[in-house]
Amino acid sequence: MSRIIFDIETAGRDFDSLEPQMQEYFLRFAETDEDVAAVRDSLSFYPLTGEIVAIGMLNPDSGKGAVYFQAPLEEPMLPFEEDGMRYESGTEKEIIEKFWQTIKSYDQFITFNGRCFDCPYILVRGALHKVRPTRELMPNRYGVAHIDLLDQLTFFGATRRRFSLDMWCRFLGIRSPKEETTGHEVKELFKAGKYLEIARYCAGDIRATKEVLDYWDKYMRFSPQERKNNAC
Repeated sequence: MSRIIFDIETAGRDFDSLEPQMQEYFLRFAETDEDVAAVRDSLSFYPLTGEIVAIGMLNPDSGKGAVYFQAPLEEPMLPFEEDGMRYESGTEKEIIEKFWQTIKSYDQFITFNGRCFDCPYILVRGALHKVRPTRELMPNRYGVAHIDLLDQLTFFGATRRRFSLDMWCRFLGIRSPKEETTGHEVKELFKAGKYLEIARYCAGDIRATKEVLDYWDKYMRFSPQERKNNAC
């Protein structure tokens, strides 16, 4: 079975650029200055008020991958390869189109919290650009087409706490990409024109996800054959 890991990085609009009605909508439950600050910083989390600035994809079996990222520069940035990863820039629409062309060739995709965040975000942002999906990103939650490691590591919600990718990496002795950059910093990095820094951070996320996948696959996952043998 061919497999691909993917992850996105997003950046939100400036809150003051929203129409007054939209600002009022977001602030309707904010009661304190801290609440207002949290709302203003939250726009990256929603596909209607944010955008995809990078999409990373990694084949866990070959170790090869690609990061498609926005880099709105006067001079186009040429594609290049680094540590088994190909970096290509483009507009948001173009990087979403490259994502759909890549993922359609794989039988299974793997994410960390992709069902709740990455997949809906890609679908909505693609729809806003009138880009048609090439495959179903939200298949049966309990099937094998989409392995969301957050689902797997919480046993589909059976455990009380949902730990982040960063926390899993720290507990498992995996180098976390969050040690240098976090998703909350992406908006400011994008505004500062640090596009390659975002792209490399995205590459770090998918490499970390691959290591968590290996751990789950080796020590926690039961194959269909193993389940069958245990039932006999």
